[in-house]
Amino acid sequence: MDNRLKRKCDINEVFLKGKRVYSKSVTLIYLEKAELKVGISVSKKHGNAVERNHVKRLLRAVYFPILKQLKNYYIVFLPKTGQIHSFEQFFKDVNYLLKKEKLINEKGIN
Repeated sequence: MDNRLKRKCDINEVFLKGKRVYSKSVTLIYLEKAELKVGISVSKKHGNAVERNHVKRLLRAVYFPILKQLKNYYIVFLPKTGQIHSFEQFFKDVNYLLKKEKLINEKGIN
């Protein structure tokens, strides 16, 4: 089962119709759907390809362990520019946003 949000039409739908919530280091956009798909969008303002891929790896490491607990939504993570990105900051902010918007099943996360 592949949970990546890849199709351009799906990504555009999330950006147009989805609800946005903000934290210090990341913006979360989500849209209720029949299945769970997650995408990460990192702009060129973050730097060259090496830096952008580093940010994507950090975000993937944050949400991957809790993937099975997420409800059926299309979710897009947008890291904020001008920040020094760290795993700890992403972890804290992503968990805060997911709990705040109740995108996690009843079990929740620790």
